[in-house]
Amino acid sequence: MNREELVDRIWARDASVWTGSGEDEWLGWLDEPLRMQDELDSIVRFAEDLRDEVDDIVLCGMGGSSLAPEVLRRTFGVERFHVLDTTHPRAIRALEEGLDVGRTLFLSSSKSGTTLETRSHTDYFWDKSRGRGELFAAITDPGSELEQVARERGFRAVFHGEPSIGGRYSALSPFGIVPAVLMGIDASQLLARAQEAREACRSSDGNPGYELGSRFGEGWREGRDKICIHDVAGDFGLWAEQLVAESTGKQGKGLVPAPGESADGPDRQPAEPELPDPYALGAEFFRWEFAIAVAGAYLEINPFDQPDVQAAKDKTNEVLATGEEPRLEPEGSIEELLAQAREGDYLCVQAFVDPAVDLGPLVDRLRRDSGLVVTHGYGPRYQHSTGQLHKGGPNTGLFLQVVDDPGDELPIPGKPFGFRRLIRAQAAGDLETLKERGRRVARVRLEDL
Repeated sequence: MNREELVDRIWARDASVWTGSGEDEWLGWLDEPLRMQDELDSIVRFAEDLRDEVDDIVLCGMGGSSLAPEVLRRTFGVERFHVLDTTHPRAIRALEEGLDVGRTLFLSSSKSGTTLETRSHTDYFWDKSRGRGELFAAITDPGSELEQVARERGFRAVFHGEPSIGGRYSALSPFGIVPAVLMGIDASQLLARAQEAREACRSSDGNPGYELGSRFGEGWREGRDKICIHDVAGDFGLWAEQLVAESTGKQGKGLVPAPGESADGPDRQPAEPELPDPYALGAEFFRWEFAIAVAGAYLEINPFDQPDVQAAKDKTNEVLATGEEPRLEPEGSIEELLAQAREGDYLCVQAFVDPAVDLGPLVDRLRRDSGLVVTHGYGPRYQHSTGQLHKGGPNTGLFLQVVDDPGDELPIPGKPFGFRRLIRAQAAGDLETLKERGRRVARVRLEDL
């Protein structure tokens, strides 16, 4: 397809641009900036009604429900909005200690309404608030299990997502815009910038989304599959890496997002977020969404599904079903893992540790010792972000799992396990899934590094 044909067919919702396997059912994001402008008044009224009643807001979400809000929070420097996307007991305790639970809104955000981590966080703080429904709200797709729970418990509000938008494409949907309004961001301005990008992405000439996506696709054809996303204030790469990895990493193919990595290397290409001011995030969210749809056409994959994500979740459930806490003994070593490296590989640090731990020194050391692109993420967050690439993408990853002692158990109301056992089961399940896929792995303890 030439440029004009590809752009026209995307806007015509032509699934044969990719694989013809239902992609047309997942293109609601193309129109979401317009739809959300019409929804803004009710969201703003909701936020205004809360102003004198709450001091803090905690968003409970994972992946597509948490990463855009987290980038918005960091970009705009919002201090009283917290994103909870870890199951680590120490992190949950630390957050709770800084809150007046009776003056905190808990925003449960899950497209499916069944996300284990989000539902566990919600139940935990529901118990801590003694069942005060006015302190809770939900963002979820219509008719989900979370919506049913929210109605039964008398949540203050339920905001509906658009079912034709997947989680990683939801930054400009209620999953991103409701949090933005609650942060005090002018969401109308954010959406206006997104609409400008949307119009620009309709053209055949000077189309910013097509230009970015075709560059990614052509680079991939030439073997430059590492997308080295330049660091910017607000950590835009934190959101972009899910979009890139989960959309393209399948059928043994994939683009490997590498925020903060040097683009100097034969398997790498640079990517520069265009963020002259914070509100440019609206435009950049849309530009990258369109770009990855274009790149998906080059890779000849469905950029809107995630066929390999469920495997690790199933394995976690198997571990939990034993009723025992996994021991997470070390497996192999860093040296043994690096000895298996081949040209074109990348190294991924998967840290099931307290997110307050700075992984920077470890990443710098591994980059120096290996010469490879090094990516990293905190578990279980990365499982909802880059996990699809790790299991379904090319077998070019070296995976180093890092675990710590999560501290004392923190019970989850209504569950036979607590957060300590949950995060350890998630670590065990993920490593086992990687091994079943023939990936090269090692596990080390944080205290041994």
